[in-house]
Amino acid sequence: MKQARNFILNAMILFILSLGSGCSDPNGVLDHSTTIPNRNWGYVNDIKEHVTITDNSVPYNFYFNVRVTGDYKYSNMFVLLHTTGPGMKPHVMRYELKLADVTGKWLGSGTGGVYAYQIPFKQGFRFPTKGTYNFLIEQNMRDNPLHEVSDIGLRVEKAK
Repeated sequence: MKQARNFILNAMILFILSLGSGCSDPNGVLDHSTTIPNRNWGYVNDIKEHVTITDNSVPYNFYFNVRVTGDYKYSNMFVLLHTTGPGMKPHVMRYELKLADVTGKWLGSGTGGVYAYQIPFKQGFRFPTKGTYNFLIEQNMRDNPLHEVSDIGLRVEKAK
């Protein structure tokens, strides 16, 4: 009886895992977020992402992945994005990420007091050449550390 129950449980777990792996995004090149320790994002806690581009003939879209708690005290967040890679000069750009509307209502999707965002910031970008590109996301707010930030990351996808 116990063996049959374990077999059924293991079969269900394998089935669920296979469903998740079959639903991957064919356009996604990178979709990764880094958990911020203790939800306190300090100036020294840069988020590093790397993406290998094998086809530079197609355009790409970029998004910031952000998760904050309901106790995050601002309606926005400023970040610096440092970009380096083959065929391009190092580049730094400052972005403002809108997290709440003027009434204070969170714009992200959320449950349990955590709000998730996938904020577009660059659309239709063509990489100059094939190769590995490096992205570094740095928080650029006055608070150090910036409290109640759960996760930060980057999504890069082939434009549709």
